[in-house]
Amino acid sequence: MNKFKTVSFKIVRLVFGLFLFGLGTVCILNAAIGVAPWDVFHQGISNVTGITVGRANIYSGAIIIIIDILLGQAIGWGSIANMYLIGTFIDLLMFYEVVPTFDSFIANLILLFIGMIINGLSVYFYVGVGWGAGPRDGLLVVLTKRTGKSVRLIKSAIEVSAVAIGFALGGNLGIGTLIMAFGNGPVWQYIFKLLKFDLSGVEHRFIHDDIKLLKEWYHNRNKVKEEPLE
Repeated sequence: MNKFKTVSFKIVRLVFGLFLFGLGTVCILNAAIGVAPWDVFHQGISNVTGITVGRANIYSGAIIIIIDILLGQAIGWGSIANMYLIGTFIDLLMFYEVVPTFDSFIANLILLFIGMIINGLSVYFYVGVGWGAGPRDGLLVVLTKRTGKSVRLIKSAIEVSAVAIGFALGGNLGIGTLIMAFGNGPVWQYIFKLLKFDLSGVEHRFIHDDIKLLKEWYHNRNKVKEEPLE
């Protein structure tokens, strides 16, 4: 029962964290003064294909997860949930107009910072579960391992590419993009410090760990059945 409660708590924490990230992203989108690098890409895809930003988030996440797997990056159940739920929450929140829009630049700037803070809190919740990083974070990790280059260089290369493609397709590149590029790190770090959260210290459980556990359970179960009774 205790194990069941622990897993249930982790599921609730994971979903809540991903909801928060969707909420923070919608705040940034509605601020309309420039969005995060990957969201420039998602907006560009949305602009060209006519699908929602949330759908673009989901489809690009699915493709990136496949790339992660092909490159040898371990995937967790949290990675799958990240891929699907964030985009779904973005679409729901935008459809029901939960987050207001403003004409004032100052109001939109405040909304942008609120979104950055909410996203920082969301990372504490969903990454802290320890069920794997998001698809894009996984891509960063595996490319860093494969190339031997620094995290900063690989992260910059990935995000510059996402921004360039997204902007070419009509994504919203603006001062907000620059603010997040330089401000997300310090804001999130301050939040983690307040919550005494060590991002690098989280031990993740991956899908292949569960598959291995199931195989061992199945093997032991069959072994017990095959043993003759005395």
